[in-house]
Amino acid sequence: ANARLVDFQSTLPLAGYWGGGEVASADGMRFVTPVKTVNSGPNRKYFGSGRGITWYNFVSDQYSGFHGIVVPGTLRDSIFVLEGLLEQQTGLNPVEIMTDTAGSSDIIFGLFWLLGYQFSPRLADAGGAIFWRADKIAHYGALNELARGCVELSKIESQWDEMMRMAGSLKLGTIHASELIRSLLRSSRPSGLAQAIMEVGRVNKTLYLLNYIDDEDYRRRILTQLNRGEGRHAVARAICYGQRGEIRKRYREGQEDQLGALGLVTNAVVLWNTLYMQEALSHLRKSGETPEEEHLARLSPLIHGHINMLGHYTFSLPDDILKGELRPLNFNTNNELTS
Repeated sequence: ANARLVDFQSTLPLAGYWGGGEVASADGMRFVTPVKTVNSGPNRKYFGSGRGITWYNFVSDQYSGFHGIVVPGTLRDSIFVLEGLLEQQTGLNPVEIMTDTAGSSDIIFGLFWLLGYQFSPRLADAGGAIFWRADKIAHYGALNELARGCVELSKIESQWDEMMRMAGSLKLGTIHASELIRSLLRSSRPSGLAQAIMEVGRVNKTLYLLNYIDDEDYRRRILTQLNRGEGRHAVARAICYGQRGEIRKRYREGQEDQLGALGLVTNAVVLWNTLYMQEALSHLRKSGETPEEEHLARLSPLIHGHINMLGHYTFSLPDDILKGELRPLNFNTNNELTS
């Protein structure tokens, strides 16, 4: 059901002004779990003296949520960031993921490159990051002093075939990305495969850092997409108001069902707003007004003040709605569109 909402919204012309579905962000929402459950963890910053879970969810550049993962406590975001791309079941094809700094590591940069994806974290410490070079004696001009580390290409060469097999297994779904990343990060003495992926990641990360520092528009794009994710979280919080917004299911399956339903309703709000905003724009055009495209790109389907989250709900629909027609637009006494 969720995939159908995402796929339909992506076909609406207005959604195309926000993005093409190739870019997404990943971030976590924290929920307190006041019941006894093994699928939770402590974190005083987010859960006080109790325990909780993280709903790590993925948001497209069209504001739709296309995947979500329930995580006990607050495990490292980097463990799950790749899984959303590989396991999502919508018609979107995101190839670039934007995250905050917590999702960043050399291994993640390496895995993304091996799988043909672009990893684009917002880096809080870009000025202190290590830049890597491929040749110890080569002179890199103005960047020579900056490139302090040297990539060991021999490690990449010796593990190349194994890395290709691993990438194929991830693409085919024979192994889960989170399980693989856990195993790669677990040991204080990384395996030869883990070291090779880290070396690949250092090359990819260095190229990314150069672009990130040099291109202000790129940094702004990352921030814009992350803000979309935060805005979607605000809508989800408004929807999930019952029982103080806490998750009271004891088992992982129940937690996934509850948060999956939250994602579904949030996507329904996004789709509803996109559809009726598009209808309002059509009305303006018929009235002789032509909205500028740059203004359309700044519209957001995350507005929700016009949606009543409280009280009882009825699912009986008028005949015209059942036939696929839209509800009439709202106008004030001056015949102006309102929400």
